[in-house]
Amino acid sequence: MARRFFLPLFFGLIGAAILLSLGTWQVRRMQWKEAILADIDSRIAAAPVAIPDAPDPERDRFLPVEVTGEFLPAHVDVLTSRKEIGAGYRVVQGFVTETGRRIMVDRGFLPQEMRGLPREALAAEITGNLHWPAEVDSFTPAPDPKSGLWFARDVPAMAKALETEPVLVVARSPTGDGIDPLPVDSAGIPNDHLGYAITWFSLAFGWVGMTLLFLWRIRRRT
Repeated sequence: MARRFFLPLFFGLIGAAILLSLGTWQVRRMQWKEAILADIDSRIAAAPVAIPDAPDPERDRFLPVEVTGEFLPAHVDVLTSRKEIGAGYRVVQGFVTETGRRIMVDRGFLPQEMRGLPREALAAEITGNLHWPAEVDSFTPAPDPKSGLWFARDVPAMAKALETEPVLVVARSPTGDGIDPLPVDSAGIPNDHLGYAITWFSLAFGWVGMTLLFLWRIRRRT
């Protein structure tokens, strides 16, 4: 009789242990990711500094900066949308600093119906964060030359189109012309490990339940 119980119990315990270990690993991954997100949030909210002479996309990602100068006429409108508002555009505009550097400023969200209105903002003091968003993949359409629409922020390509350095500052506060700032934050960085952990723990619970049911049926037959 003991032999009949041994193999089901053995595989039941082994399977449950593996599933529980996977769930525990996901919990540790969740804690690791939360620490990374907390570090990113603290970097984003730090006191602004001057733009480095040669910003590095890895070292200076999310670096808070402050810059004074004037907007240039050239800009690109990147198609996007916002909850409860709908379709609109991210306005990325050329900007010349008081020291003569030509950079780009992501001014934020402009509703679709306001795209054709004149933009009067010139001199500005910009506080924001350096960013090199990874939004382009093999499925991203090329910019539409007829409408002037872009479908993702591509820092090198936008810099070439606007004749600036490949430096993008995402504004934290309004820059005028009815454009709503869309500051950098960590909300878009996924942290799905809690869901994965719940899935593994649920599978472990189901595995134990099925093992107990199987053992009960063996006992009844015996």
